[in-house]
Formats: sequence, structure tokens, C-alpha cells
Amino acid sequence: MKIHPKDFQVSGGKQVRLDKWATKIRPFYKSEPHYKELLAADVKELSGLQHLLYASNSYSILLIFQAMDAAGKDGAISHVLSGINPQGCEVYSFKHPSADELEHDFLWRTTRCLPARGRIGVFNRSYYEEVLIARVHPEILSGEGIPDKLADKQSVWRGRYRSIVDLEKHLHRNGTRIIKFFLHLSKEEQRKRFLERIDEPKKNWKFSQADLAERKFWKQYTRAYEDCLSATSTNAAPWHVVPADDKYNARLIVSRVVIDALQGLNMSYPQMTRARLSELRAIRKQLAK
Repeated sequence: MKIHPKDFQVSGGKQVRLDKWATKIRPFYKSEPHYKELLAADVKELSGLQHLLYASNSYSILLIFQAMDAAGKDGAISHVLSGINPQGCEVYSFKHPSADELEHDFLWRTTRCLPARGRIGVFNRSYYEEVLIARVHPEILSGEGIPDKLADKQSVWRGRYRSIVDLEKHLHRNGTRIIKFFLHLSKEEQRKRFLERIDEPKKNWKFSQADLAERKFWKQYTRAYEDCLSATSTNAAPWHVVPADDKYNARLIVSRVVIDALQGLNMSYPQMTRARLSELRAIRKQLAK
């Protein structure tokens, strides 16, 4: 069964209802060995495409991962990008902003980390936190020092959606291709993964009381994600809703979406001029001696 990236893409301008999107679908693999075989092939293909991206030095790629806690963002990033040359890839994880970051607009700290041409940048959580957690917990917005007349709860989120869409369109016009993933996890599967983190000593560090506290806001987060996906999925930077209850399947979907996007750039290695080819032949003769 073939993975079709567009099957997971959010159409721009449509209201998203996450209860209409599956958190688990029929696997694209037949067994665990088959999954490893498929992923290995994708990793190899991604490695070649990254090399081409770096050599052509025209486009940059920004991968954005958002999800509920325990949805598998870290695993998807580490497994899918396991064959990527570290020199051409940078991963950033954005948590609570620093005092210095709070003195700037909400896009400032992430904009500084955008990938250069020829490189792949990964945001493990991103500027989208500013329309997700900041919406679920209004006290965060209050602590950002925004003038009261600009922090009206009826308009602040629409304004931020517009700022994000404008930024992403600007980046697209300048050669940055943005690929956004929402790993769609069910509340029951999150419960199982939290229990696993508690029961397995090697995973204890992954769980905190804060994780349990945030679980109480599941409905509020769902609504925030629905509005966010609806308002910010565009042709320039579409969202992909990835069923995440099956980690293996989610990784295969993510890898194929990234491969499909890179292939769509129709990149090629730099063409050598006659003068350059002549120079290389002369150098080769010297080395051959």
C-alpha cells in the first residue's frame, strides 16, 4: 500500500474538526522488520536528496512538528532524519521563552533560527506555541508585556494567525519550503504512553507532573489546534495531520511527505562551465603525476 502525502494534507480555508481525522489507520507495513526495511529505504533516499539540496544551494527546508504531549515528535525527528548529514541540518526545541525573548515580538526568537539555503531546519514545537499554549493559558499572554489595547482576546489570535501566514508566505517567496506536521494522538493512547513512561525506569525522566496537569486541558487544546490548523494551512505552507497512535506508521508518513516535497523542487547539481571543466582536467593531470 502506497503512502499519498496529500491524503494527510489540510485544505486551506476549511474548518478543521479533529474528530473527523483518524488517530490510527491501517499500517503501511506488514511487520516490524518490514517497517524497518521501508524506513531504511526512505532514510537513504532522504540522505541523497539532502546532499542535492546542499549542493544546489537554492532552497531551504523548514520542518515544523506540533502535537500533544507523548505524540512521538522526538522519535519521528530522530528516526526519519537519522541519515541526514548533521552539517546540513539543525534542530531547535522551543520551550518557555527567556526574559530577553519576552522583550521582542512573538516571532523573533524562532526567526533567528530559520535555516540557510541548502539546509534543513527542524522546529520541535515552534512559533505556533504562541497560538496554542498561550491561548489555553491566558496568563502566558499577559506575561508577554503586550499593550493592553493590543492584547484583546477577541482579536489577538486572528492577528497572530495573520502574522504567521504572512511570514510563511514571505519565506516561501524567498526559497524556504515549510512542511508542517501535527501528530494526531488520541487521549487514550496518550494515557498508555504516560503509563509506559512511569513503568519503564529508562523513560521516567520523560514524565512530569506538568504533563498530567496539561492533560486536563485536552478539550481546550483540541479547539486551539482546530482553529490554528484551519487558519494557517495554506498552499505555501500546508499542515499535515498525521495519525500518531502507531509510531511506526507515523514515521513512514512523515518521511514520505518530506521526500515528496524535496522531489517536487526539481533540484539539480550545479552545471560546470567549459572553463571550469578545463580547469578540473588540468588539475587532474597534475594530481595524476
